[in-house]
Amino acid sequence: MNNTSNLFDAIISKCLKTFSSKMSDYGSAWRILRLTSLTDQIFIKAQRIRSLQTKKENKIDEGQESEFIGIINYSVMALIQIEKGISDDADMNINQALKCYENQVKIVKNLMLDKNHDYGEAWKEMRVTSLTDLIIQKLLRVKQIENNDGKTSVSEGVDANYHDIINYSVFALIHLKENQE
Repeated sequence: MNNTSNLFDAIISKCLKTFSSKMSDYGSAWRILRLTSLTDQIFIKAQRIRSLQTKKENKIDEGQESEFIGIINYSVMALIQIEKGISDDADMNINQALKCYENQVKIVKNLMLDKNHDYGEAWKEMRVTSLTDLIIQKLLRVKQIENNDGKTSVSEGVDANYHDIINYSVFALIHLKENQE
């Protein structure tokens, strides 16, 4: 499991670099996005991945990897929005945003390590297409919870679904990297 921890860190490092670069370009304009907008953005990225997997060709020069990175980063943004609340303006500097990002990723990684312990790293036997489907399923759940004004009877909350989406995306990126080697 130590290898999985290191692979997780490597993937997140790449995602954090992309997040940091976009923060330099755009600032924290994302802070004005409501959770429903972030969920829809993630859903679009997941649907594009599924489309690429089905069609086996793309007309835009970005593949699955960049979309999974986007899913991770938008999911982290959503978790930050849950924690901090939505802002009316771009109220976060790059250092504040990176600290929040790292705090959320730490929570997600600890969850991944706990689940991997209990499930015996079953994700290693999964296909990227299955991980994509699970991400879409989680997003449909999130949309339903959002449509219910965040109320659930027995289900996990929106944050738990975002945690799983990030971990599934990390696992997919690990598989994609291994398939390239």
